[in-house]
Amino acid sequence: MLDLLLIAALGFLGSFGHCTGMCGPITVAFSLSQQREKPSWQQQIWFHGLLNFGRILSYALVGAGIGALSSVLIAGGQFAGVDSALRQGMAMLTGILLIWFGLSQISPDSVPRLPLLHPLTQKNWHNRLSSGMVKISLSSHWWTPALLGVVWGLIPCGFLYAAQIKAAETGSPWIGSVTMLAFGLGTLPLMLGVGMVGSMVSGDRRSQLFRMGGWLTLTIGILTLLRTGGMVDLTGYASLICLSLALIARPISRLWRQPLHYRRALGVGAFILALAHMSHMLTMGWTVQAIPFLLPTHQIGSWAGLISLMLLTPLAFTSSDRMVKWLGKHWRSLHLLSIPAFILAAAHAILLGSHYLGGFEQTLTHQVATVVLGAIALLVVMVRSRHFWSLLALEKFYVFPHKNQ
Repeated sequence: MLDLLLIAALGFLGSFGHCTGMCGPITVAFSLSQQREKPSWQQQIWFHGLLNFGRILSYALVGAGIGALSSVLIAGGQFAGVDSALRQGMAMLTGILLIWFGLSQISPDSVPRLPLLHPLTQKNWHNRLSSGMVKISLSSHWWTPALLGVVWGLIPCGFLYAAQIKAAETGSPWIGSVTMLAFGLGTLPLMLGVGMVGSMVSGDRRSQLFRMGGWLTLTIGILTLLRTGGMVDLTGYASLICLSLALIARPISRLWRQPLHYRRALGVGAFILALAHMSHMLTMGWTVQAIPFLLPTHQIGSWAGLISLMLLTPLAFTSSDRMVKWLGKHWRSLHLLSIPAFILAAAHAILLGSHYLGGFEQTLTHQVATVVLGAIALLVVMVRSRHFWSLLALEKFYVFPHKNQ
């Protein structure tokens, strides 16, 4: 019940910023195209009521479909149990997205934008989609607004993704549907009022409510990451993977360009995951005071992890566009700290490790896994060097660092 209330509150507060800017113009355009003369308030309520009914119905149906898919995975054993890898992965992704959206709502310039999560930011696509739906709205059938609402609810939306992933995490078509229904009902008051009474809410008040929604979103994301059991290994190694991709993004961009688009996002994601990893360790009773009582290799590994997290902290807080401009040429010099941070994180994983890397039982499997991780870490560092590409006769594919890279 608490999850549903939080999701509904997320939809309500978030709608004052994201939905108003993204969907408000579409709502107004629908209303204007439907009524050639000035409509009465009864006609406005009827039109917008049907429009939002269709939108929320679409959310609920999608939630049921997502929940059904995850329930199939549970039945197949891939998603079953709180400790299953897939369920933990979904919880981690949900938490990261919610934290990301929360930070974006609180301070839009505090984190780099994720183009993948803002698919309608390309004006041409948004304009074509809006104009096409407006043409449909010219139909005089009474059910036209509801049909438009159903289609509207299927439009890709970064703000909606977090709720959909939360629905997938439920593992039930019924609960998934109710989760999306709660989210849709949360957005209803504002979306119903856009074009009717929405203009009575000042821009400053909408901004304040939107930031409040950001703090709520951030809270839900943190709770999602922290309350899922068995996440210590997953968050730690996911952080290492994100940092690896961020480091090799520029040198390999001629061969694989996608990581370069999300390089700063990957770096911030690595920091968030490292914080979650540390938080899980603290909840398990781990303290800095206990380090001197560990085995020598585990002491070194613990300090390596702590120092790596400290090095990542200023990098995460200077990854916004504003900080890139403010630091200028010094930005790249500061962010070169990501290399020692990565080396220390890899050393932490190897020396301290988990139940399958660097554990007390040094079986052949553990030893092989440790060697593989060390080799991958070494390869990541070498890929950043032009000389490594020259030795392989692949220097023509190497991308040299540019300003702020």
